Amino acid sequence: MVKNSFISIISQEENKENRGSVEFQVVSFTNKIQRLTSHLELHKKDYLSQRGLRKILGKRQRLLAYLSKKNRVRYKELIGQLDIREIKTR
Repeated sequence: MVKNSFISIISQEENKENRGSVEFQVVSFTNKIQRLTSHLELHKKDYLSQRGLRKILGKRQRLLAYLSKKNRVRYKELIGQLDIREIKTR
């Protein structure tokens, strides 16, 4: 569970000023995704949670695409720290 401890460290380091930053939003979405994934392992027929998970995944994907266009170095650091696969580009 190294990922969870890292995410909690990042969220504790962030001030209220930086909560709108792309990195903070991606970290918070990743945290929600992990919680929903563990929930759905127990409750396979919870379709509303599945829908919520897909919506959060889409939001995180759009934020990561934005970050990769604006600042490739920050994007590479973030996906390396969170252990997220790189977005497939068309």
